[in-house]
Amino acid sequence: MTLTTDSPIQDQGALAEDYPLTPVPTSARKSFLSLAPILAGFTLYSGTLFAGGLIGPSFQFWPNLVSLILVSNLILGLYAALLGFIAAKTGLTTVLMARFSFGNVGSRWVDFILGFTQVGWYAWGSALMAQLLNSLAGIPESWNWLIILFFTYAFCSTAYFGYKAMDWLSRFAVPAMIVLMGLSLSIAATDVGGLAGLQGQSLTDPLPLSAAITIVVGTFVSGGTQATNWSRFAKSGKVGFIATLIAFFLGNGFLIFSGAFCAKVYGEPDIVKVMVQQGLLIWGLILFFLNMWTTQDNTIYAFSIAGSNMFRTSKRTLFVLGGATFALVLAWGGIYEMLVNYLILLGTFIPPIGGVIMADYWINRGGQFPTLEETQPAFNWSGIIAYVAASAIAYLTSQSGWGIVPINGIVSALVIYVALIKITGARAV
Repeated sequence: MTLTTDSPIQDQGALAEDYPLTPVPTSARKSFLSLAPILAGFTLYSGTLFAGGLIGPSFQFWPNLVSLILVSNLILGLYAALLGFIAAKTGLTTVLMARFSFGNVGSRWVDFILGFTQVGWYAWGSALMAQLLNSLAGIPESWNWLIILFFTYAFCSTAYFGYKAMDWLSRFAVPAMIVLMGLSLSIAATDVGGLAGLQGQSLTDPLPLSAAITIVVGTFVSGGTQATNWSRFAKSGKVGFIATLIAFFLGNGFLIFSGAFCAKVYGEPDIVKVMVQQGLLIWGLILFFLNMWTTQDNTIYAFSIAGSNMFRTSKRTLFVLGGATFALVLAWGGIYEMLVNYLILLGTFIPPIGGVIMADYWINRGGQFPTLEETQPAFNWSGIIAYVAASAIAYLTSQSGWGIVPINGIVSALVIYVALIKITGARAV
């Protein structure tokens, strides 16, 4: 078996590089109050509103819809939190953990699939800013190239300067977004006539329960796989677990609830457009700007982490600028419109990565990764085979409508990896 290793790289915390190739040292660890807003800002993503809009009209508000949102987001939150626990205990990102689970060379597939999805969504977000300003602020479409250029680089500024800049942005933006959304939802509750009005609405577009859970969990399970980029900064495994669980259970859940609520009241899941209907245009634009910024900087930050690992360089900031520039080309060229369905499809193939990593960490290695300096096989075939098989299962079940697709992929990857380890006797403990 071919073995490879990488020499340690020093000073990875300098110039806001944020340790892309080494564990986060104890001196750089952060508190719950620092970590939770960053993770929450990541989950407060406009696209999640539309997922809520898909399920809202199909279920009675209480108790069916509320229970569905709580259970679905608890599943998502626990998955992300378990990875967050591992990240906090080890100080490693998902792509660094993948070196042990997939091999030193095999992990580069993880770098690619995680990095490519993030830069694609970044391009989509920049273009979305232009479209919103066209429709709501009346800015001519001829200015779109300039709007996209400005926001592409403006949104990546906090990601360039690293965790500290993203921390300060999130501390301001997350509370502001919650207040603005709460204001809009309170007006909507009055407009619909309170709980009695919601309960009296007729249901449309019936969805099977399994399909609804799949929609909710699937909206951000790929993001949950990469939440380790920030949870690795937690002071302890407990802090990493709780901060990630709260962000994904409450943060993603709040967006799903908002989209579902607005869809039931106004037939429109986008709370920004709803705020325009409510006479809150300026506040709606501010909400959308903060929402996009806190998600976009996390998105391009995740791309920079994946790129650093793929090319084994600590110059993370170069990948922030390079990824933003690549996204700019995609947005200017309109290619992002063709990418969206493909990127959503890739979401089927991302969750099994988390299943393999969790099985490798807890079952194969007994809750203790080796150091990154230790020689690793070029390919961990148990991890690769488990991933491919679990991805195939996730894809096939997505076509048949059986079960909860992301969970199918995660559980299949975990079970197959453990079985292969037992069969081959290649336990690493």
